[in-house]
Amino acid sequence: MSKPLLTVLLVCAAIARGDDGEAAAILELGAAPSWGLAGESSLGPATAIEFTPIENCLELEAGVTPGFHRGAVEWSADVLFKKPWALSKKLEFMAGAGPEWIRAGGSNSAAIEFAVDFMYWPSRKRRLGWYIEPAYDYSFAPGHEKSIAVSFGLLIAIGRGR
Repeated sequence: MSKPLLTVLLVCAAIARGDDGEAAAILELGAAPSWGLAGESSLGPATAIEFTPIENCLELEAGVTPGFHRGAVEWSADVLFKKPWALSKKLEFMAGAGPEWIRAGGSNSAAIEFAVDFMYWPSRKRRLGWYIEPAYDYSFAPGHEKSIAVSFGLLIAIGRGR
């Protein structure tokens, strides 16, 4: 992710933080295995930052994932627009979609990603938690590659907590 994009996201997250004590943003750190429906698979670290511009209505998530496969690296960056639902005080569910940029084999392509996201916060303060995010990608490049990924890992609240 470029430094200007990351800076803009952090500033937006700080502006979006309300006086209700919610975190300004949530950092996601984890792993992301991916399986192409044509048979190839990859594995790599997943990083994303998420913030809430419209409470109970819209969450924005921007992420970057390098996928390693047989000595090659495929980079993907996405921006997801998600609708959140609080299932309980500790469990959240989100569903959304957004554009994705993929760099593989020296070429760039655009794609669309559809994802669902489960977040579990073990403590009332909601400073650390866990997530799992299954996703489906559809590439607009020739061949229209399709893949399924499941990222999972740690949630870290940035800014004020509840």
